[in-house]
Amino acid sequence: MPIAYSFQLLVAFAGRRLRTRPSRLEIEQIDVPLILAFLEHIERDRGNKARSRNARLAAVRSFFRFLEYRVPACLDQALRVHAIPMKKTDEALVASLTRLEVQALLDAPDPRSMSGVRDRAMLHLAFAAGLRVSELVGLRVDQFDARPPASIHIMGKGRRERVLPLWKETTVTLRAWLAVRPCGQDTALFLNSAGRTMTRSGFEYILAKHVVTATRAQPSIASKRVTPHVLRHSCAMHTLQATRDVRKVALWLGHASLQSTEAYLRADPAEKLEALGAMNAPLLKPGRFRPPDKLMTMLRDSRNS
Repeated sequence: MPIAYSFQLLVAFAGRRLRTRPSRLEIEQIDVPLILAFLEHIERDRGNKARSRNARLAAVRSFFRFLEYRVPACLDQALRVHAIPMKKTDEALVASLTRLEVQALLDAPDPRSMSGVRDRAMLHLAFAAGLRVSELVGLRVDQFDARPPASIHIMGKGRRERVLPLWKETTVTLRAWLAVRPCGQDTALFLNSAGRTMTRSGFEYILAKHVVTATRAQPSIASKRVTPHVLRHSCAMHTLQATRDVRKVALWLGHASLQSTEAYLRADPAEKLEALGAMNAPLLKPGRFRPPDKLMTMLRDSRNS
């Protein structure tokens, strides 16, 4: 979640609340009451969940941590901002698609149209490489290397780079798209209908459209909320099931820490089955029913009466 977008939301909210232009805001005006009101706004009015709310707060904290060493007069204000608590979030299992559901989604675009060729290439690459939506729409033509074995050069979060080899099927879809891709000055790999760089919202719209088509082939998709990140989760789950190595999943997805990848272990039942198979179930000793002593039963009943 980009820090810049968090500040875009914050300064826009502050400008409306203080009735001034964002460019005229002073740092002293971004105080704790305003930040708390902003956090309440993004939850109540924008429908953000606790995780998104915490990400926005983390961005604000990072900014004030930067100010601590450069603007000593803001030190007390920064300490107050750092004291704003994060909200506890539920550690829900990651959502993913089965192999049949993924295949139905990849087959949904119509390859007879240029947009269908583009959409199929985008869906294939998003799933096969486990890309974040920002990584997908940010790709340039020169980041795809068609020389065998074909690969894609990813510029990931935190400026972490990774090069991923591609399946033959994914390479075929990308070559098909490049063969019909409009020539122009835009170097982006994927273009919208206007010939400009595909946007995040544009891909979200494309995905939602093809999910409807895929549901006709695989009705089970209807019970799932399919987002661009679900394609990334699906890639991770399938990679984990194929390799049984969480380190390879982290390497493929570009995670900086294995802690981010452990969520897939919680969602994979195979890991629990291996643990279950490694242990013996507790043995229950066979026994015989013994009726209660008649005298003790009579004395207990008389005491309770």
